[in-house]
Amino acid sequence: MTCAQAKSLFSAYLDGAVTGLQMRQLGEHMAACSGCAGEYAALSKTQSLVSSLGRKKAPPELALRLRVALSQEAAMVRRRRFEMWRLQYENLVRAFMVPATAGVLTAVVVFGLFISLLFALPSQLTASSTDVPTMLYTPPQLVMSPFSNGGISAESVVLEAYIDANGRVQDYRIISAPEGAGSLRPEIENMLIFTVFQPATAFGRPTTGRAILSFSKLTVKG
Repeated sequence: MTCAQAKSLFSAYLDGAVTGLQMRQLGEHMAACSGCAGEYAALSKTQSLVSSLGRKKAPPELALRLRVALSQEAAMVRRRRFEMWRLQYENLVRAFMVPATAGVLTAVVVFGLFISLLFALPSQLTASSTDVPTMLYTPPQLVMSPFSNGGISAESVVLEAYIDANGRVQDYRIISAPEGAGSLRPEIENMLIFTVFQPATAFGRPTTGRAILSFSKLTVKG
């Protein structure tokens, strides 16, 4: 057995994942090769030191952060899926409309321009104020709330609010809360009534959406 072959088996040998023949050959090689024997001893000592450290305890708020991150990622996946469906629809429409309709489309466009010049000129003066934003989707934004919003911790109450097209909370679900927080539901519901959002938009129009809210403690602004 060469030194290179012996060194490639060190990790497997420490884990007990070598065959009996490999174990005997490796033992014979290290008995005759002081360099490989020293390198194996150093590797074995390092493994022992790492094992003695034990497992580090995860912070108490790790599970809460993971749940919030998963919820936000799920919302992003739904948004990407919506954009993917729209792109596929547009590609399908283009493939159907392009062939052999140039003449008809040209006539329709010219007629439309002529009609717009005759009858829609006054409305064009104010069109710039009602342009549809190019962004496909924007999430709801918090405008006003009696809650005192805080960072995420083990004592946080984290909920997902369902916002209608008028910016009002229609429903909610608690993602995470400390023990004994069930008694706070009436207080949460009363204050959600006075919570106002700028509604989500899709193609520039108000639509329903979802928002993640976290509160380190339930207090009222005032």
